[in-house]
Amino acid sequence: MRNMASKDWQIILFYKYVHMVDPEHVRQRQVKLCTKLGLKGRCIVASEGINATFEGTSENIKEYVKELEKDERFHGIHFKYSIGIGNAFPKLSIKVRREIVSLHLGTCDIDPNQVTGVHLPPKELHEWIKNGREFYIIDMRNVYEHKVGHFENSILPPIENFRDLPKVVGQIKHLKNKTVLTVCTGGVRCEKASGFLITQRFTDVYQLDGGIVSYMEKYPNENFKGKLYVFDKRVIMGFYTDDPNHKIVGKCDNCKEPSENFVNCANPICHRHFIACSVCVEKNNGSVFCPAGCIISRHGRPVRQPAPSSFQGGGGKISPVKMDLV
Repeated sequence: MRNMASKDWQIILFYKYVHMVDPEHVRQRQVKLCTKLGLKGRCIVASEGINATFEGTSENIKEYVKELEKDERFHGIHFKYSIGIGNAFPKLSIKVRREIVSLHLGTCDIDPNQVTGVHLPPKELHEWIKNGREFYIIDMRNVYEHKVGHFENSILPPIENFRDLPKVVGQIKHLKNKTVLTVCTGGVRCEKASGFLITQRFTDVYQLDGGIVSYMEKYPNENFKGKLYVFDKRVIMGFYTDDPNHKIVGKCDNCKEPSENFVNCANPICHRHFIACSVCVEKNNGSVFCPAGCIISRHGRPVRQPAPSSFQGGGGKISPVKMDLV
């Protein structure tokens, strides 16, 4: 890999819900194009659309967008750009799946082209907050994502995986007749999440257009506390310009001290993704076990114990490279 400054690398994030007659054909074309341009990252193609994030040189990312937009199905995409690091992704992975985000509603699936919340631009959200309008921000990301950063005064449902949304919607049913705004990283989950709320008789539903990343780009030091979790080697990112008021909202899952450092549980059976401060990492010689019941047996082998009821961590076997993209 050439030794280039980070500004020469660029990460692109995008999605579009659009009907695909032959997802496999689209996948093959994406593999060919990305390989030609030396891009790495992840892309999910389904009959309902495309969801992707790639890293490459700024020049090659620009060429990728140019080539992608030659297909009229991909016109009008809101591309989100950020500075890359050159190795944000270990490889190129382009797969065909049933959904571009896994909500698993089966025959009750949401088609955002038919039912979805009103798109609220970041500028309008900023005005809503500034003017004190009554509304409720509902964070549709997973627990481990919003633990490290979230909008002030937002509602943080205990979503372990996006497909858990139907299970937790009952906890916000008191907001059915209120103005609600769904937020997620880049917008793709909110397209379906806001639509699902509408089908559950929520009467005034909005979604943050372009996701949290678009708001933070425009208002880097306002209203969002902490940092933004991202699904690549960076893990978290901030949009701060030497903000002296930056507050760490994440807490070490072991000692509860402020931290934004994510690790994977040293138990290979678990591999849970959680926050562990540098002190706890050093104390355990770099092999930290999550507080969900992982221990080393007397025979030196990792074992899994039932999670204590007080654990509020990020659920399941979590790896940042295996989750929904945005």
